[in-house]
Amino acid sequence: MSEVRRLEVLRAIVEDYVHSREPVGSKALVERHHLGVSSATIRNDMAALEEEGLIVAPHTSAGRIPTDKGYRLFVDRISDVKPLSPAERRAIQTLLEGADDLDDVMDRTVRLLSQLTHQVAVIQYPQLGRARLRHIEFVLLAPARALVVVIADNGKVEQQVIGLPAEVTDQQLSDLRTAFLAELSGHPLEALRGLVDGTVQQVRPESAAVARELGAALVKLAEATHEERILLAGTANLARSTMDFPLTIGPILEALEEQVVMLRLLSEMQQDARGVSVRIGSENPYGSLAETSVIATGYGPDALAKVGILGPTRMDYPTTMAAVRAVARYLSRILAG
Repeated sequence: MSEVRRLEVLRAIVEDYVHSREPVGSKALVERHHLGVSSATIRNDMAALEEEGLIVAPHTSAGRIPTDKGYRLFVDRISDVKPLSPAERRAIQTLLEGADDLDDVMDRTVRLLSQLTHQVAVIQYPQLGRARLRHIEFVLLAPARALVVVIADNGKVEQQVIGLPAEVTDQQLSDLRTAFLAELSGHPLEALRGLVDGTVQQVRPESAAVARELGAALVKLAEATHEERILLAGTANLARSTMDFPLTIGPILEALEEQVVMLRLLSEMQQDARGVSVRIGSENPYGSLAETSVIATGYGPDALAKVGILGPTRMDYPTTMAAVRAVARYLSRILAG
């Protein structure tokens, strides 16, 4: 059995099973794929593939389906990730370029990726500790109550209403905002804690208590941007794939909801030469995800945050890999702009 034909037979089985969800037999392979050999030869090839653990016969079926190992060989042999169609590329560009701020960009990205792939889309927020302070705003809501707003240079906005230890006027609050902005503007968010104390020491003694409270709020909001979080879309797609999960989708949904497992998995995934990372079935070290495949890639200037999809191992890998990579590239471009 030639190596080339073995891979052709495996590719045909993967493609047919992904498309039909039915185990694939030798007769169907001969009829649908121009493999240039007899049905008997295909049966011998399939027996060899089964012996290698690349395909398996589900109970009560004469056909074969790919194993995790079979999908892995198929994915590894995808020499080039095909580009998306011009219409798909325009749709990505139009949707993402219309976003208002980082939260809107993240939301649009996962919804778009879920629609393109019909899988669960997941995006890890960029590590905003690397972001710098662009602007702060103090808004007086009552004599001793203010809204504190922090705006980062990547568009992220954090805000909080706080009580003040003394009553202040709009002018006093405006003066304090000017003082903090002069000291903090352009500095990394993670450096604010050290800088805030210096600002508090410079204000008039009668404003020091209020300045301390405002400073503490600024630090808290800046540190809130360090929290790792992910955003999901398309969870309902899992429910439509219940046949692909012999046990139950319950543990998968729990893992998605808790986020810790997904965050850990995404941070561990290293992309290959094609610009994506693919974890198939049992390659996922977390038991709850052992029946799923995860395709992800990095985005942004340092590509540390990930965007990707989670779905059943029976998925259209070439198309999904292309969609994940294309969306990540557009996302990087928009965040850089």
